Amino acid sequence: MSVQFKDYYKVLGVPKTAATKEIKSAYRKLARKWHPDVNPTKKKESEDKFKEIAEAYEVLGDAEKRKTYDTLGPDWQSRAQPPPGYQQWSTQGGPQGVHFGNGEFADEGFSDFFQQFFGNFGHTPGAPTTAGRRGQRGRRGQDIESEFSLSLREAYAGGQRSLSLQSQTQCPRCHGTGTENGKLCHQCHGTGAVNSQRTLDVTIPPGVRDGQRIRLSGQGGPGMGGGQSGDLYLIVRITRDPTFERRGDDLYEEHPVSVYTLVLGGEITVPTMTGHIDVKVPAGSQNGRTLRIGGKGMPRVAAGGGFGDLYVKLVAQVPTNLTDDERELFKQLAEKAKAR
Repeated sequence: MSVQFKDYYKVLGVPKTAATKEIKSAYRKLARKWHPDVNPTKKKESEDKFKEIAEAYEVLGDAEKRKTYDTLGPDWQSRAQPPPGYQQWSTQGGPQGVHFGNGEFADEGFSDFFQQFFGNFGHTPGAPTTAGRRGQRGRRGQDIESEFSLSLREAYAGGQRSLSLQSQTQCPRCHGTGTENGKLCHQCHGTGAVNSQRTLDVTIPPGVRDGQRIRLSGQGGPGMGGGQSGDLYLIVRITRDPTFERRGDDLYEEHPVSVYTLVLGGEITVPTMTGHIDVKVPAGSQNGRTLRIGGKGMPRVAAGGGFGDLYVKLVAQVPTNLTDDERELFKQLAEKAKAR
């Protein structure tokens, strides 16, 4: 008997360019609509439709399987071979169809096309294939990304920070199965997940950079069918600092200096992340000259540690509201400069 190609995109009603989030949303909507417990008068039709929807999501919801599926295409029989390690299901103890009982759905017994190419993905060859090992067949939860803001000084110091997040967690009523006592779970409506507000304690590494991601293992989307939760990736966004500009691990600051100090030299007091320090200005410094202060920049997150540097740009501060005597002295200086 010829094995027919199945258009999983058509089954879920999504385009081939659909993102993972769009595919998941379509699956949840259709699963709620066609769940057998919701269609008691169309038991056989809903079971077949639900199995088809689950099969489509089993492939399109998994990046590896979807890539294989897209590569195969309708003419898969003439272009492809089963994946490495493929083991054909036996008729004894293998998938015998979709079963509904005790509020559970065994995602086995998919089409011949699925079994030909995807039935063994993610399983140990020769391992049992009954519903009792669904914990190994469970789908891992999605990885989630979320942004949070830090000031430059908070990024410098690092340390613990509590974050409040709105996210999805496993439904406490059905424990992620989507059903309860053979009926659709009323709390999660068959999705297996519910929205919740969580507070997480996050360790910020000193010197963290804008755009850097902090991974929190197991804090992402809840798994399905007993699968493990995904990971949460926190993306750092550092707000603009009124004093310092950050470039890599170095800090830059523009500092006003009187023309007298530039000409005669002297000391100025400049800010750093840990307090103010005195810095010497060499005599005869030009406007715009930059002084480098080693080790007063940001902590280096990379191996080796240490700190970046602080660069202070000297900006001439021209005196205003001169007295007559002061103005006269400047004229004398100007005349002497011309006479050189």
